[in-house]
Amino acid sequence: MKILVTGGAGFIGSHVVELYLENGHEVVVVDDLSTGHRANVPARATFYPVDIRRPELDEIFAAERPQVVNHHAAQMSVRISVDRPLFDADVNILGSLNLLECARRHGVERLIYISSGGAVYGEPVSLPCDEGHPVDPICPYGVSKHVVEHYLHLYRVNYGLPYVVLRYPNVYGPRQDPAGEAGVVAIFTGQMLADKPLTINGDGTQERDFVYVSDCARANLAALQPEVESGIFNLGSGRGTSVLEIYQILRDITGYSGAAQFGAAKLGETYRIFLNADKARRGLAWSPTVDLASGLRQTVEYFQRTAAREAA
Repeated sequence: MKILVTGGAGFIGSHVVELYLENGHEVVVVDDLSTGHRANVPARATFYPVDIRRPELDEIFAAERPQVVNHHAAQMSVRISVDRPLFDADVNILGSLNLLECARRHGVERLIYISSGGAVYGEPVSLPCDEGHPVDPICPYGVSKHVVEHYLHLYRVNYGLPYVVLRYPNVYGPRQDPAGEAGVVAIFTGQMLADKPLTINGDGTQERDFVYVSDCARANLAALQPEVESGIFNLGSGRGTSVLEIYQILRDITGYSGAAQFGAAKLGETYRIFLNADKARRGLAWSPTVDLASGLRQTVEYFQRTAAREAA
């Protein structure tokens, strides 16, 4: 089938594009390259350097006629959302609405939307969070990602557009940009390999649910199946890992000899969160397969290879 992937030049989106191509699908990528990289887009994919907020998006739909839309494009930084909430809402809500209107007008058969299990729930009242947990985000990013979930329900009820929402945990792995809006694994790895000073925001005891990027890509493949009913699915390992644990494992892998400094905690970030993915196990036949130690080692090896190529 033909699948249009927004944000397909980004860290996670590019892995999804590759997996779709490997499974025989035709892929169209729409990405404005504000945080993604053209080099991440496989040659076999058709590429449009377009912002999802632009009216040109409708022309792409008219020309390509995708059967499925996979929506990864987003303003994904909690810090930027706190500093620039209007920008966050413009990209994540209005941009998504522009995409939904294009999907409605051009007969898209299914929309896969990437939400945030790490941000929409806010500070959990119980752990691990399942999909029935109260949604009380404490940052604009979490609000904007959740708002679109409501629009998806509306478009299914009113226009018959099936959807699958994947609420991601903290995703890490190859291609995450340590110099960009990256997660802690990429930032720490980049600083350790460059032997630079490293700062932990907060006291380091805050916990996240870390899942390797290839596992998240597999969920996007499973979401294509016609028997998957419209709904919301958490992805996660079901356990929390502290930032200090991540720091120590990466320090052991890289041989980093520096000592971490501690800075102020980031406004709007949840202190402790991990997700119950039982619904994804039942409905998508999905569960993570890459353990944390192996995934972190593979991530470090990727960054080492990249640094060696750049130095050559």
